[in-house]
Amino acid sequence: MKALKKIILLFILIVPLSINSQNKKIEKSTFEVSGNCEMCKKRIEKSALSLKGVKSASWDIPSNMISILYDPNKVTLQNVHNKIALIGHDTSLAKAKEEVYNQLPVCCIYRRTIE
Repeated sequence: MKALKKIILLFILIVPLSINSQNKKIEKSTFEVSGNCEMCKKRIEKSALSLKGVKSASWDIPSNMISILYDPNKVTLQNVHNKIALIGHDTSLAKAKEEVYNQLPVCCIYRRTIE
């Protein structure tokens, strides 16, 4: 009976520790994503959230900044940038292909910076 109590006590102590360590894996990042409107917002957030490991994504229209929560063990920040660029929106680390950018709706065409 004493052995069973020790096992239960040990289990009660270990479970919260493992839950705590899982929470520490989530990181926050904020970076620039070019766009203009509500359609852009939906497209950008949907693209980021489609990646396994991205827990939340919120793009702010006036500032053109996206805030994401992600698990770096499942997805890299560069993967998020690349995924967003694939749908036609430039980020601070990845530029969308010209042919994809040109297929954006008229309201979503933003001023591209010359590099």
